[in-house]
Amino acid sequence: MNLPRTFILADPNAWHSQQLHAAFQARGIEPQYASVPHLQARLAAPAGSEDGVWAGSRCLREADLVLVRDVPGGSLEQIIYRMDVLHQLEDSGVRVVNRPGAIEKMVDKYYTSSLLSRAGLVVPATVVTESRDEAMAAFESLGRDVILKPLFGSRGAGMVRLTDADTAYRAFQALELGRFIYYLQRFIPHGDYDIRLLMAGERCVAAMTRHSSTWKTNISQGAEPRAYEPPPEVVDLGKRAAEAVGADYCGVDLLQGEDGVAYVLEVNSMPAWNGLQTVSSCSIAEEIVAYCLTKCLP
Repeated sequence: MNLPRTFILADPNAWHSQQLHAAFQARGIEPQYASVPHLQARLAAPAGSEDGVWAGSRCLREADLVLVRDVPGGSLEQIIYRMDVLHQLEDSGVRVVNRPGAIEKMVDKYYTSSLLSRAGLVVPATVVTESRDEAMAAFESLGRDVILKPLFGSRGAGMVRLTDADTAYRAFQALELGRFIYYLQRFIPHGDYDIRLLMAGERCVAAMTRHSSTWKTNISQGAEPRAYEPPPEVVDLGKRAAEAVGADYCGVDLLQGEDGVAYVLEVNSMPAWNGLQTVSSCSIAEEIVAYCLTKCLP
């Protein structure tokens, strides 16, 4: 049996990359690394070369599996090109995990929320606009207690809770100068904790609650991870969220509101799991690799 030729798109020195690398090695597979910003795309290639996506002297078209662990930020042009390259790779017959179309859905918070809502999942009341005046009106209609989020971002960076009209006006004015989008969600009282599920296909392979002394519950913001055994109805929410965005594997963030409603906040295509691993009995990297090898290859 031929072992799948595998690439990990990530920094080889990063903790998550090393965890995935070890999990592949445990199955007899020696994955190679490539950096997304260093990928080169070729069409109508000159003599001695060939069309495809290249990482140095290696053509990724020859790979069976490409696991996308990191797509670094950059200019709009850089980001669009990087996603174009992943699409070209997938179109050439390489299995890309997560698929580029799914990554594009999950990286955009509003697109994610719209897909979740369309799938019948409950999301916080949300208003997105380019108008400062409409943002102020939304601040009022959402009860003068809102979370202002960047459309793109992770780990809680850039999120601000606004409860004062003057502060909201100044925040919106600052965003207007930078030509940013106003992405507003009603604040959901939640006891300063939330739920993170890590899904691989239809399975929840690990879960935790994240507890904080503030409303921000990201581990990177100082929240404490605690072991959590999700009941079937919570696992079902994770499964439906993953299906809504077409994810192979993902992190799903839920809030159990004080109103008794379970809200789906976000779905992350490249979730961190170093905090989750500390309260999980399984190897999360091994679970992801097992899923990729059994479900993503012919």
